[in-house]
Amino acid sequence: MTDSLTGAAPLLLGRYALYDELASGGMATVHLGRLLGPVGFARTVAIKRLHPQHAKDPEFVAMFLDEARLAARIRHPNVVATLDVVATAGEVFLVMEYIAGESMAALLGASFRAKRRVPVRYAVHVVAGALQGLHAAHEATNDKGESLHIVHRDVSPHNILVGSDGVPRVLDFGVAKAAGRLQTTDEGRIKGKLSYMAPEQLSSQAVSARTDIFAASVVLWEALAGRRLFPGADPAEIVGKVLNAVIEPPSRTVPDVPQALDDIVLKGLSRDPEQRFATALEMAEALDAAMGLVSPRDVGAWVKTCAGERLSERSLRIAEIERSSSAIEVQGEPKAAEVLARFAPRPTQASMETLPASGTGRSQVGSVVEARDSLAAGSRSRWFVPLLGGAALIVAVVGGIALATRKNPMTDAVATTAMAPVVAPGPPPSASASAPEPAPPVATPLPSASVSPPITKAVAPPPGKKPAPKGPAPKKTAEPIYTRD
Repeated sequence: MTDSLTGAAPLLLGRYALYDELASGGMATVHLGRLLGPVGFARTVAIKRLHPQHAKDPEFVAMFLDEARLAARIRHPNVVATLDVVATAGEVFLVMEYIAGESMAALLGASFRAKRRVPVRYAVHVVAGALQGLHAAHEATNDKGESLHIVHRDVSPHNILVGSDGVPRVLDFGVAKAAGRLQTTDEGRIKGKLSYMAPEQLSSQAVSARTDIFAASVVLWEALAGRRLFPGADPAEIVGKVLNAVIEPPSRTVPDVPQALDDIVLKGLSRDPEQRFATALEMAEALDAAMGLVSPRDVGAWVKTCAGERLSERSLRIAEIERSSSAIEVQGEPKAAEVLARFAPRPTQASMETLPASGTGRSQVGSVVEARDSLAAGSRSRWFVPLLGGAALIVAVVGGIALATRKNPMTDAVATTAMAPVVAPGPPPSASASAPEPAPPVATPLPSASVSPPITKAVAPPPGKKPAPKGPAPKKTAEPIYTRD
C-alpha cells in the first residue's frame, strides 16, 4: 500500500467531504473524510473509494457492497466499524471509523529499516487482538440469528491496523466469503495475498475460520522473526513454498522466543486444518496464557516510536481539515441558529418587565422569571380548557359547601327570635292562688330572608343618669328551642 497526503480541495458527497488520500490498494483507496451534520455537528471518518476502473465493473461494485454489508454485521472493538455507504455520481463510497494509527505492515517495515526488532510481547498482543476481531467475524449472524460463516480470506499485515491507543483492529473484508453472499467469485479464482494464504485456499478447497488462523500465524511468525516466511520472486515460487516448504519455529531465527510460543505458532501453521486451533479465540487465549497481557498504552507508545513523524503530520492535517470544514454548508441541512430558534421560548409580558431595556446586564432573577413565565405560557396553551373546566367544578363544590355551613349573624338573630315561644299574658301570680297551668307554646314559622328584624322602642333613662351613647342596641340572646344543623 502507498500513502499520501495531498491537501487537495474536498469533494462533497452529500453530507460527507472527501479529503486527502491515506492509503491505496489494488481495488480502492482510503481517504480522510468529514461527516458534516446539522447544527454544526462534524466527525472525522475514513472513506474508502473504488478505483475509477473498478467503479464501472458490476462485479467489483457488488463485492464492495458485500464488504459493507458484512462489516456492518461485525461489532467488536478489534474490528474497524463500518458507518455508512454512499452512492453518488456513479460511484460507491464506504464510510468507516477513522483510527489514528498505522498498519502492521508499515510498523514492521519501519522496524526492519531501522534494524530494530519488534518486541515479542507487542507482536503477540497485536496478533491476539486481531484473532479476537476475526473470531467476532466468524461468529457474526444475520437478522434472523443465523450464522453468516464469514471468512476474511485476506488476513495480512496490511489489513491489521494498530492504533496509537495500542488497540489492534482488523479491516478490509472486501474478499471475505460468507453464506448468502450476494456476489460470488468465479471458480478457481484466487483472491488475497499469496504468501499469507492457507494451503486449502491456494488449492481452491473449502475455506473456514481455520483458514484465517493460518494467515494470522504467518503474520505472527514474521513479526517475531523479522523476515518473510514465504518469500518468492514470482507467484509460482510463493505457492510452492506455502504448500511444501519446511516451516521452522521462530526461535531458530530469534533465540529468545520461548518454547511455548514456538508451539502455538507451529500449531497455527499446520497444513492440515484439523490440526490447527478450532477457533481464533482459542489461539488468542493460548497466546495470552503463554506471554501474559500487555498494556495497550505501552503498545501505543511503540506505535508512536515507529511512526511518530507520520502520525504528527496526519494529526496536523486533520486539525486543518476540521477548521476548514466548519465553513462548509451542506445543502438541505439547517443551520445551528435556525434549529435553536425553533426551540427558543417566547418571552411573556411578565418576564419582559423583569429584564432591562438592553440585552446586557440581565439579572439571574430576570432570567429565571422569563424562563418560568415562558414555560407557563406554553403550558397554558395546551392545558387551558381542561383546567378551566376543572376549576369551575371545584369552585361550584366549594361554594355549595360554604353556603351550607356559613352562619349569617343577622339571619341567625332573626331565626332565634322567631323560634322563641310566644306566651299569652295573664294576671301576676299571687302567693295564695295556685299557679294556673301554663299555656302550651305556640311555634311560629321561620321568617324568610326578607323579613326585617323586630323594632324595639327606646327606653328613657332614669332621672339622674346620663343617657347611654347612641348606637346599636345590644342583642338579646335567648336559648333557642330549635337548633339548625
